[in-house]
Amino acid sequence: MKDLILDQVRGTRADYLEIRIEESVTTSINFQGPKLETVQDNMNFGGCIRALVKGGWGFIAFNRLDDIPRKVETAIQQAELIGRESSEKSRLAEVPVVTDIVLANPIVDPRSIRLPRRVDLLGAYNEQILSYHENIVSSNVRYFDRATRLYFGNSEGTYIEQEKIDMGANMSAIAQKNGDTQMCTFGVGTTRDYNIIVNREPAVEEACRAAVEMLDAEPVKGGSYTLIADQHLAGVFVHEAFGHLSEGDNVYENKQYQELMTLGKEFGGKHLNVYDTGLDVGYRGYLKYDDEGVQTSKEHLIREGELVGRLHSRETAGKMGERPTGNARAISFRHPPICRMRNTCIENGSATFDEMLSDIKLGVYARHSRGGQTDGEMFTFIAAEAWMIRDGKLAERVKNVALQGNVFETMRNIDLVGNDFRIKDSAGGCGKGAQMPLPVSHGSPHVRIQNVVIGGR
Repeated sequence: MKDLILDQVRGTRADYLEIRIEESVTTSINFQGPKLETVQDNMNFGGCIRALVKGGWGFIAFNRLDDIPRKVETAIQQAELIGRESSEKSRLAEVPVVTDIVLANPIVDPRSIRLPRRVDLLGAYNEQILSYHENIVSSNVRYFDRATRLYFGNSEGTYIEQEKIDMGANMSAIAQKNGDTQMCTFGVGTTRDYNIIVNREPAVEEACRAAVEMLDAEPVKGGSYTLIADQHLAGVFVHEAFGHLSEGDNVYENKQYQELMTLGKEFGGKHLNVYDTGLDVGYRGYLKYDDEGVQTSKEHLIREGELVGRLHSRETAGKMGERPTGNARAISFRHPPICRMRNTCIENGSATFDEMLSDIKLGVYARHSRGGQTDGEMFTFIAAEAWMIRDGKLAERVKNVALQGNVFETMRNIDLVGNDFRIKDSAGGCGKGAQMPLPVSHGSPHVRIQNVVIGGR
């Protein structure tokens, strides 16, 4: 494969040329209620070619290795046609030339576990959910594992082979009573150890108990509250509401974002630090090299409340005169890489959970996330679980907690950052530019936020 790729990218008339080839096997298992809906193995093989000429990109994807020279010529011709209409020059930030082979080295490779054993384990969790309580009316247990081999070479001389393992599972309990439906989900994910899914009965039971208890909870009364967000919800917030605004293509292509995301701008107090990293081995956001062959790193986005960085591909870094960060990622060979997050986190602080609670007269403690949406600097998130805080103590459970607001105001209103950092993974992923679900992770300690608008009853 190395000779095939490097022979085609050498001596090109394009300003830049790369070839990426991918082979993968994905196993999927899905229980819906009492029924085993899916057990399947999918094998994918293909590749893509990207060419850059005078600022114009050509891209072609393929499933066969025959006639690669013709495919290269097609990509170059596309780039020439687009470049002919552009007044830009090709601008890619310089990066070291690399030759490397990256092995997955899993602790327990999911492929080493026979498929019937994987099905039986997921089936046992599914039965645990369905038998937990009479108000549990259905379940959704979803599992996948994927083994991938990537081959990458470019006209600058870089050649990299990477093995990747990715797996995840989500287990949802769905409860119903008097026309009200509540759901709670437990999820795990990893890039190196099948055992992360084993012996999870206590966590599944907790999800079941939460779904049933929420049926009898009262909806939260809408208003403005002091909010404590747990590690999962705070991580989702920093990924969705802030992380996407930090992606270089979003900033470069949007003048409003350029004004909002000016480096040096104050986004919070000295206790607020946010970063994105590809270096956390074992988590789904881990990768040694991105899909442009750039070695990943830990990039601070906010340091002591000040915006200090953003997430780049080689092109966005070149156009903005900044440093490439190893954030060019593609969901598969069918797509070109674009600026994407990896593991996006709020850094550990010093406050304890009890300190956060102690001086709250009336507030809300929210855990986990049931989804949400962002629109520029505005966001709405739904908490999976929540409790009222009264006189410095956790009180009754509430439901239908929707958090709304402006991301920049909300970040400035973070007044305490906890000392209990945790990274969260699940079977989901990030979506952008028709590429979903891309494996990412997020992490945070508990955080306390003043004046959060919460919609409910």
